Amino acid sequence: MEQVRTGARPGTVRAWLRRWPRWGLEATGRSPWARGRILASLAVLTAALLAFHSAVPNTVGRVGSLLETFLPWLGLGVPLLLALALLRRSALALVALLIPVAVWGVLFGDRVAAGDGDDAAAPDMTAVQHNVSDVNADPAGTARALMDAGADLIALQELTDSALPVYERTLAPRYPHRAVRGTVGLWSKHPLTGVRAVDIRPRGVGEGWNRGVRAQARTPRGDIAVYVAHLPSVRVQWRGFSSQRRDESAGLLGAELAAEKLDRVILLGDLNSTVDDRGLDPVTARMDSAGEDFAFSWPASFPVSRIDHIMARAATVGGVRTLPATGSDHLPVAAGIEFGR
Repeated sequence: MEQVRTGARPGTVRAWLRRWPRWGLEATGRSPWARGRILASLAVLTAALLAFHSAVPNTVGRVGSLLETFLPWLGLGVPLLLALALLRRSALALVALLIPVAVWGVLFGDRVAAGDGDDAAAPDMTAVQHNVSDVNADPAGTARALMDAGADLIALQELTDSALPVYERTLAPRYPHRAVRGTVGLWSKHPLTGVRAVDIRPRGVGEGWNRGVRAQARTPRGDIAVYVAHLPSVRVQWRGFSSQRRDESAGLLGAELAAEKLDRVILLGDLNSTVDDRGLDPVTARMDSAGEDFAFSWPASFPVSRIDHIMARAATVGGVRTLPATGSDHLPVAAGIEFGR
């Protein structure tokens, strides 16, 4: 008669697991409160990074800015830790996970709610911001797609000498007023005056680099200063997060905004980071980014971050949303702007 074997044979997966150190994935404690201490510690660490991200230093590799650029995605650690806690049957880890969930909700819950809501009243003004890409193969189609939003203002970056006439020709029937300097431009339904370049060049960059323009829009709500900007790109390199030039350019833009004499100001631009990144503090300290819900705009193929922004001063930005993809690696961003009565 064949004997029934109850033990695991040498070399089987079960026998291998039994010999392997138990890192918290196999229940070993008698009480659920004595298991999963490592998982609980990771949950608390996730909450601490979310709540105190500004305390992460930028001295080495600008790790702080890199963390803040993708800060909402840190919440993805919660479902992973939840699965491990359930596998570990750890009540301690499950309770600890409530901490990062609560912190994430405080930081980003309003953005989720803003994205789900619909504004009942039409805004005083609508603006569209789009980095159209300097390798966009269909500038005319891109311009037509942006016009479908019915915006009062359209801001574009990465304009090239060959594509600029196409944008001008296509947008002109509905947007007869424009202000273009270098590779950035503004198209408006309202007259524009006081057009000038805004110098946001970092040190060591030649005079041909022009990524800022300021114009004064004469609207039924009064005169409004409108800025269009494209801050330098950032790179993730082996030495860390390269954002020095972006940060320097943000400081110059912030100084321009601080010196603006008009009360009402609108900023449209590709700022190459999110509002959570401390590198943009000189700008966000001067502008109202309320209503900046997620509306991820980059990269267009799989958006994970919003580096394209519509901000205002002495006004409220709301209903931030992305528009359908164009020939660019960015998605267009649209928003409504409300001015105080």
